[in-house]
Amino acid sequence: MKLVDFARQLMTQPRLLLLDEPASGVDPAAIGRLAESIRKVRDGGVTVLVIDHNIGFVLGIADEVNVMALGEVIARGTPEEIVENQRVIEIYLGRSA
Repeated sequence: MKLVDFARQLMTQPRLLLLDEPASGVDPAAIGRLAESIRKVRDGGVTVLVIDHNIGFVLGIADEVNVMALGEVIARGTPEEIVENQRVIEIYLGRSA
């Protein structure tokens, strides 16, 4: 259903696509297809803004990541920078790196 909804949104030929929790409720086997579809759209010149709690999904599709906690941006950077960010590790994993 999410892939069909995504395809329907693309029919309008957007320049900016906002996706709120696109991986939510998606079968883990289908998340890879969804991620690949989003990357193709992005690589085709559409700006894609994704809000999702599935960090693995986000890190796999994003060029830049903004991490929020309690309504505040606590980190901003590339996926590589985010996974090494001490504040993100402490808040989301509850431990020091």
